[in-house]
Amino acid sequence: MCVVVVFLLSALLPLSCSHERDPFAWLYGPHSLRFGSLQADTTGGECPDECDCPPSFPVAMYCDGRGLTAMPTIPSRMKYLYLQNNAITAVPDSALVNATNLVWLMMHYNQLTSDAIGKKVNLHLVLVRSSHTCVTPADLEGMDNLTILYLHDNAVTDMGTSLKALKSLTLLEISGNKLTKVPEALPEHLHQLYLEFNSIDSLPEGFLGQFTQLQYIRIAHNQLTDKGIPANTFNVTGLVELDLSFNKLERIPPVSTTLQHLYLQANQIKEFTLGSFCSVVDVTNFSKLRTLRLDGNEISRQDIPTESTRCLRLTSSIEV
Repeated sequence: MCVVVVFLLSALLPLSCSHERDPFAWLYGPHSLRFGSLQADTTGGECPDECDCPPSFPVAMYCDGRGLTAMPTIPSRMKYLYLQNNAITAVPDSALVNATNLVWLMMHYNQLTSDAIGKKVNLHLVLVRSSHTCVTPADLEGMDNLTILYLHDNAVTDMGTSLKALKSLTLLEISGNKLTKVPEALPEHLHQLYLEFNSIDSLPEGFLGQFTQLQYIRIAHNQLTDKGIPANTFNVTGLVELDLSFNKLERIPPVSTTLQHLYLQANQIKEFTLGSFCSVVDVTNFSKLRTLRLDGNEISRQDIPTESTRCLRLTSSIEV
């Protein structure tokens, strides 16, 4: 059985999408609401000694980074449980028997494997970390309500058609793996797609045509070339941010006029092609681009034509 990293949420969470910032940091970063441990609460039992349960946030229990090797006792009132960065090896059926109100369970960076999770464990959120390389449809069976799948920093080489049944998926984070191609049959309701730090050298024809809600794409630190990107792949409406930095592109690919942030630094781009941003420029037709990074390429500021100010009239600065 392949071991998977799975991050389930019953609803899409508000994520920070600013460039070069971990979109999950707000979920598992330092919490200002933490206080001392062992607070009694008549609504669902005491907080275990090894965890913190802030009085101002009584439905959350923070047990992250405590060196735990086993699941702690979970009061029934808890909705949010943070167990990441420990050494927990198993989640038996009995571990969550009292946690009937649980909505989030953060368990990344532990020592869990899929066969160490009890068969009767019914979670809204599970995050498991491993070093196995394949994800099959059977691994994600029955996850019709999955909205976020987080597979960052494993050794996944192929996902096959495992994502096809995830009809509710809105965020797919599979950066830092060993993928050589974009996963097949991506769910059509994706809102954010992160494929950074893989070995992808080409994109499939009509890659983005099926996605009407996709706004954020990051494919930085891959092996993309001009030849590997079909014509007008990124010239689709709806995109807000596109990150193609640290690849092997020699030209600026055509993008939609609705795109707001484009990152192309550290490629091999040799010319500034204004037509990549605007085919027609007038009072109502111009690029909505606000951020454009071209530093670390083979062009200089002198290569930017003067008429670019009419096309890129909203761009605050162009970094070259």
